[in-house]
Parts: sequence; structure tokens; C-alpha cells
Amino acid sequence: MNAKQRGRRRLLGAAAGGAAVVATTAGCGLGSGPDNQAGTASAAPGGAAPAVTLKFQAGFSQKDPFFDLSKMFMQTVSDLTGGQFTIELLPAGAVVGAFDMADAVHKGILDGCMAVPAFWYGKDNALSLFGTGPALGQDANTLLAWMAYGGGQALYDELYQEILKLDVVGFLWGPMTTQPFGWFTREVRGREDLKGLKYRTVGLSIDLFTEMGASVVAMPGGEIIPALERGVIDAAEYNNPESDAALGFPDVAKVCMVKSYHQPAEILELLVSKRVFDGLPEAYRNVLRYAAKAACSEMTWRTLDRYSQAYEDMRDKRGVRFVETPDDLLMAQLEAWGKIIQRKSAENPFFAKVVASQKSFLKRVVGYQVKFNNDPRLPYEHFYGKA
Repeated sequence: MNAKQRGRRRLLGAAAGGAAVVATTAGCGLGSGPDNQAGTASAAPGGAAPAVTLKFQAGFSQKDPFFDLSKMFMQTVSDLTGGQFTIELLPAGAVVGAFDMADAVHKGILDGCMAVPAFWYGKDNALSLFGTGPALGQDANTLLAWMAYGGGQALYDELYQEILKLDVVGFLWGPMTTQPFGWFTREVRGREDLKGLKYRTVGLSIDLFTEMGASVVAMPGGEIIPALERGVIDAAEYNNPESDAALGFPDVAKVCMVKSYHQPAEILELLVSKRVFDGLPEAYRNVLRYAAKAACSEMTWRTLDRYSQAYEDMRDKRGVRFVETPDDLLMAQLEAWGKIIQRKSAENPFFAKVVASQKSFLKRVVGYQVKFNNDPRLPYEHFYGKA
């Protein structure tokens, strides 16, 4: 046995003790529904780590860059186990609707899913605090820091397992950049321009834009462009330059308003059936945990490269005007958030509990960032000209 083989044996050695558990569960079909034998597993000879295959569904179509990023996560899992632990990723709608995936994982129809917590916002509005919550000064990385070191993970687990009673295990990963205010057929110059505007968004942003006077519609990403084409909605936000371009926004709208406080810190979510997760060898459970951490860095680096290319392509070749959202509208968002926090906290004690935890952590961490970090605009405009 060479050094590489010995290293791999040490990595997966802990999995051997769980092989019998997984193999036994596989006889029932991991995550299997009446017509869907989702996960499979088989014990390897000689006490080696078992081969496990699970079936997940994404909340994104195959043409959405988030589908590729989700597959990157699955590839990391496979790479860390020498191909012994694999996850087949299906596109949105392959088994159930995008907004129905959490229930499908809970019921065992799917082994797991990849989406964002705001997809299940209708179950409890506190879910939106884990990615589409109030602008408290955070970006996605500070939100993930709160998850890891500020008590967020415990609150997240409590919400799913004790309040919602969903038989799932969740991992938050995949920090996203600040999302555009939205795509419009004409520039929005002030608060009055939002009054009665039919606007698509998700999560707590529904409450935000409703508070600002818009007529808000929630719908999955794949339905946005047809709705814009038919006039069902007047404007919409989705996520980022690359995903927005892939969906087809530049074909139906030529004004993209950038900078916004509606979703300053969204992150991706991996949900796994708790029954399936508990049946995995300990080494494989740890692989999922650390794959989430590794994928955060890879996604950050990759999206900086890809988003900037997509932005310049739409700006220079596809006739899109990128307009910075006026300060008056940004302030209107913050004012609306203040009202929403107060109202939702009064309605939902757990919502208030999560907001209090976030504020305690972010006041310290964002205060440090504001004091110590440079604004990139000054050096950018010194060396490259006006942004």
C-alpha cells in the first residue's frame, strides 16, 4: 500500500463501523417514496467504506449557474471519498415542485435538496432570516460567521427540528453577493415609482416591497421571464448577473437597478433527510459538513470571476443599463425593514429571538468591519476611472 492509499484508508476508516447500518437501510431504499427508489448503498468487502448513492433535487433549472454550483458541491463530496459517496442531482421540477422540496425530503420522497431557506418561507417567516432577512449591516460571509460562531446554527436546527417538526438536517453554505434591486423596463427614480408595481421576489422581501407599495408576486425562478413577457409582472429580482443573464432578463428588460437592501446576504441551503443522514457512516456525515465549508470558498472565488464577466457582457454587448439605486430608495428600504422587524417580532417570538441574536453578533462584527476595512471605490476610481 502506497502513502496515498494509506492516507485514504485513514480518512475513511471511521466509516467502516457504519457500513452495516447504511447497507441495511438501503434494503428499504434510502429516501424512497412509493415510486422512487432514491438512495442506494452497499457494503464494500473487507471492511472498507461502503459505496453510497443519494438522490437530491435542486431548486434551479439546468441552465441556471446555481445548478452548476450545486453540482460542484456534490463533486466535492465524491472527491473527498474517492468516489464512494456520490449524490445524483436532479434539476428543479424533476420529482416535485421547487417550493415543495423540503416536504419531499421530510417525507422521504427525496434524499435531499439544494435551494435557499426562503423557498419554505410560508412555513415560518423566521426561515427568511437565514438568507433574505433584514439589512443589519451583514453580507453573506458575516451571516455565515454568525451561523458558525454566533449561535445561528443552534437556532437554525431548533427551527427545523423543534418548531417546524421537519425530519431534516440542514447545512447553509454558498455566500452570495448583494443582489440587484431588480430588472425593470424603465428606471425607478423614487418611492412613488414603486406604488402598485407588480414585482416578483421571495421570502421577507415580499413584506419589504409590499411595505414600500409594490404589488408583490412570489414565483420560482423558471417562471419569471414568461411572466414578464406576458405582463403578469412588471419587474423582478432574481439573484446575480450570471444567473439573471442565463434566465433571459436582458431579453425582456433593459434596466437593471443595482445595490439594494432587500437581500444583502443570501446563502444556499442543503437539506438532507435526517433518517438518511443518521444512517450514513460518521466519516460521510463529516464529509457533508466539511464539503459545505470548502464549497463556500470555491463559490466565492468562482462567482467573483463569472459575475463580473456577465456584468460586462450585458453592459457592453446586450444593451443593459446598470443604474445605481438612489439613496432615497435605499433609505426607504431600511425604514421598511424597521417596521417589518417590529411587526414580525410581535407576531412570532422565535423571529424576535433570531433577530436579537443576529443584532448582538453583527453590531460587534460589522462595527469592526466598518472601522477597519477600506471602501474599494476610492482606489478603483484612482486607477481605473469612474465605476
